[in-house]
Amino acid sequence: MRKLYMTATVLFLFSAAFSQSSESSTGSLLKKANGLFGKTGSGSNSLSSDDIVAGLKEALVVGAKNSTGKLSAADGFFKDAAVKVLMPEEARKVEQKLRQLGMGKLVDDAILSMNRAAEDASKSATPIFINAVKKMTVQDGLSILQGADTAATGYLRKSTSPELMAAFHPVIDSSLQKTGATKYWKDVFDTYNRFSIKPVNPDLSAYVADKAMNGIFYYVAEEEKKIRTNPAARVSDILQKVFGKR
Repeated sequence: MRKLYMTATVLFLFSAAFSQSSESSTGSLLKKANGLFGKTGSGSNSLSSDDIVAGLKEALVVGAKNSTGKLSAADGFFKDAAVKVLMPEEARKVEQKLRQLGMGKLVDDAILSMNRAAEDASKSATPIFINAVKKMTVQDGLSILQGADTAATGYLRKSTSPELMAAFHPVIDSSLQKTGATKYWKDVFDTYNRFSIKPVNPDLSAYVADKAMNGIFYYVAEEEKKIRTNPAARVSDILQKVFGKR
């Protein structure tokens, strides 16, 4: 009987210690969250984990919509030096050689068409982003708090990249055909290959899809940083509550 009593006592103490440790860990994360984002407007009430996740979700949705809206517009990629799609690195010598031969317009047409394809593909990104945001858990949100100023964007990139690439490819293929990029690309390299002993034939569709995705995430990250630091970018109550300072 004494042995049974001792065993029960040990189990009780272990359970209490484990519970206290879990609460301490969660409390620490929530305390850190309040330190990062400030308190709610009610004064003594700290942010709950639900508040944090709701704020992060809203930040990602706003950032995704703003980014895809900007880049899917005419010249969204083409006239933005930060994300403009240029010739692949392995094709730079091709570009230089053709320009030297007086075929600059051929290269310019190819570059314009690649950017038009990236702009078209950006239109399909928003619903994919929103679907990923809906799946964010409390643990995801608390983990993001321990990351950098673009940690939420990193979560979105990790969660959506395969689906984005799958969605982008047919859109880009269609757009490249529509804008004549495939023809321009073929003309560029057919012309270059007539003067070169080492033919070049990069995968245009995959290259443009990758550049389109990188451009979108570049601006999602910029939007996230703005929401974290600029009160004017907090366009909803939950953003103001979670990211606002006291």
